[in-house]
Amino acid sequence: MSSLHKIMSHHKTGIPLLINKRSIQKESYRMNRIKWLTGKVCNIMLIIICILYISPLLITITNSFMRQEEIMRNYSTSGDIFHEEPQFVNIRLIPEIVSIQQYSTILIKTPTYLAAFWNSIAITLPIVAGQLIVSSMCAYSFCVLHFKGKEILFFIYIIVMLLPLQVTLMPNYIVADALNMTNSYWAIILPGIFHPFGVFVIRQYMESIPKSYLESAKMDGAGHLAIFTRIVLPNAKPGLAAAALLTFIDYWNIIDQAVIFIQDSYRQPLSLFIAGINKQQMGVSFAASTFYVLPVLIILFYCQDYLKEGIQLSGIKV
Repeated sequence: MSSLHKIMSHHKTGIPLLINKRSIQKESYRMNRIKWLTGKVCNIMLIIICILYISPLLITITNSFMRQEEIMRNYSTSGDIFHEEPQFVNIRLIPEIVSIQQYSTILIKTPTYLAAFWNSIAITLPIVAGQLIVSSMCAYSFCVLHFKGKEILFFIYIIVMLLPLQVTLMPNYIVADALNMTNSYWAIILPGIFHPFGVFVIRQYMESIPKSYLESAKMDGAGHLAIFTRIVLPNAKPGLAAAALLTFIDYWNIIDQAVIFIQDSYRQPLSLFIAGINKQQMGVSFAASTFYVLPVLIILFYCQDYLKEGIQLSGIKV
């Protein structure tokens, strides 16, 4: 009865309830304030991280429109760290005079650059096209068909995918030498077409396609070819786009395979050409790097929605 009297007295006076209400409001205000400050701090940190990530690209693009004299004046360091005070480079975003001299050098005066560009295209596009064809069919087999040892075979695919490139280069070279394919693009293209990465990405996405679609098609008498071409592939476009884009970026930037398998300098891709630009041609290096990254940026811009959806549903961490 004593507790009942206390509650009734609290309701009569209203003072404890008012105190509790004020304390709840203060606590709610404090929590909202903490959330607001936390959000602002996180946004500022993300902005700083984005600036740090994008600054090399911005510096490369803006410096590509500088004259060679300005670039050498900003980035040349003549100080000797053992005898003189070392000099630091002068990084500038805005050129004193906008010039297309560097682009004229690489696109008109240096035919080797355009040749290396088309060499990269000749290596990358067949790998992307072939891997989409092979990987999509393999992914369909792992996703739809039922056969003994399917999970073990897919586990082997994952192990091969996780192996470092340096581990697989020697076996690839031995096979290419046995097939007389050294110093040929095929020594890079064939292993790229059958790389298990595309199978993993597309298979993970195909798993998200409702099984009722496939069962309905089977009940209507559709075979595997019809199900694959008319149902699975149209619904797996984001996964295919993600696999194609990631494969393109990977083989557009090849270095090790090109060094090992391609001995002729006129057949080397653009990635090796840029790496071979000397220090006295820094302006050319900026312009060549900008032109080199342009195809990747264009593809990312137009396919970013497919890429995000494909990566999200396939469970890849990039």
